[in-house]
Amino acid sequence: MNLSDFQSLLEPDGQRCLEEAVALNPQEKDFLQHFEALSRKYPRDLARAALETAILREKATSKFPFAERMYFTREALEQASAWEVSTYRCERFQPFERVVDLGCSIGGDTLALSEVTSVIGIDIDTLRLAMARANARAIYPQSSISYFQADVSKHLPVSPYPNLGLFFDPSRRTEGGRIYSVHDYHPPLGIINTWLTEYPAIGVKISPGVNLDELRGFEAELEFISLRGELKEAVLWFGSLKTSCRRATVLPGPYTLEEDFVYSEEEDRERLPLDEPHKCLYEPDPSILRSKLVSKLGEIIGAAQLDHDIAYLTADKFVETPFARGWQVEDWFPFGLKRLRAVLRERGVGKVVVKKRGSPIQPEDLIRDLRLKGDQERVIFLTHLRGKPIVVICLPRLLPEGS
Repeated sequence: MNLSDFQSLLEPDGQRCLEEAVALNPQEKDFLQHFEALSRKYPRDLARAALETAILREKATSKFPFAERMYFTREALEQASAWEVSTYRCERFQPFERVVDLGCSIGGDTLALSEVTSVIGIDIDTLRLAMARANARAIYPQSSISYFQADVSKHLPVSPYPNLGLFFDPSRRTEGGRIYSVHDYHPPLGIINTWLTEYPAIGVKISPGVNLDELRGFEAELEFISLRGELKEAVLWFGSLKTSCRRATVLPGPYTLEEDFVYSEEEDRERLPLDEPHKCLYEPDPSILRSKLVSKLGEIIGAAQLDHDIAYLTADKFVETPFARGWQVEDWFPFGLKRLRAVLRERGVGKVVVKKRGSPIQPEDLIRDLRLKGDQERVIFLTHLRGKPIVVICLPRLLPEGS
C-alpha cells in the first residue's frame, strides 16, 4: 500500500470498501478470491488496500484491544509492541511534561504515551505518519498528539528543556527480515551518544535477543519484558529514567525483579549452591534468563542450581513466584534412553512434554524413540547436574502455593 492508496481508503468510498472487506473475514490464503470479488465493484488498488487492512486488523487483535479501528503496514505491525507492554513501559514517562516518540511508525506507542503525558510523534515515513494520524483520530479523537516528518539520524526537530523525555524505537527490520546487531539498526543505536548531552532522559526499545556485549559502554538500565511467558522486548533507560542496573518484568502484573549491581560472570556462578533435584524444579521466566537474574531469584526463593551453566533451580519447598513455574519432581537419574523408557512404561505414561537446557537431544526425537503407550502424562526435563547429563521426571501439573 502506498500513501495515495491509503488516502483513498480514508475517503467515503474507501471506507465502504473496507467495511465490505472486513465483513468477508479474509485470510491470507483467500486473498486472491476476495480481491477479485471486490475489484469488480471498486478500483483494484483500493480493493487491495482494503483487503490488506482487513487482514492486518485481524492479526493485530493479539496486540491491540482496538485493532478493528486501526491501520497498519505489515512491517509496522510486526515491530509494534503489544498494548500491555506499551502501557506498562509508558508509566515511566508520567513525570515528564512532554515526550517525543522518535520512530513512532503507525503510532501504537504514541497512543500509549498520550495516556500519561503530552506527545510528539516523529517518523521519516510519510505513509506511517498518515496512519499514525488516522489511528489517533480513531482511538483518541480528543488527544493533542502532534506529528512531524523528520529524519532523526540528521537532527531532532524539538528544542531540549528540563522536563522533556525521548522514546526511541529504531527500525529493526528490512525486507530481508530482522536486524539483530544494534549497529545495523536504522538509525544505529550509537546515535544515542549524540543526543544524551541535551536530552538526558531517553528510553530505547531494542530487540530482546540483543547481543549484550554490544551494549557495553552505555550507561543505562537494561530491562527485559515478558508477556504471558513469552519474551517480548528489551528497553534501555537513560538518565533520570534509569532506576537500577538490570531488571526483569513479567506481564500481566506488573511483577518486576531488579538488581542494582552487575556481577561478573564468575561472581554470579558462585552465588547459589549446586544440588541434585529436590521436591520442586523451577523453570524461570524468560525475562529472568535474559536479564541474568537467575541467581537473584534463587536467593529470594531459597533454591539451588543443578549446574552453574543451567538455569533450572530446585528446592524442597515450593515458594510461589511470578518469575518461575514450579514442577513437582517425581524422579531423576543419569540420562539413559532404555532406563527412561522402562520407568515411564512402568508408570503407564503415554504422553510426555520434553523440556531441555544443555542437552543436544531434540524433544521430538526423544518422544519418537521412547515409543510410549499409556494414559498417564509427565513432563521430562533433559539437563545437567554438575556437568553430567540427567533426566528429571515431573508431574504434569504446576505446583500450587504451599507445596
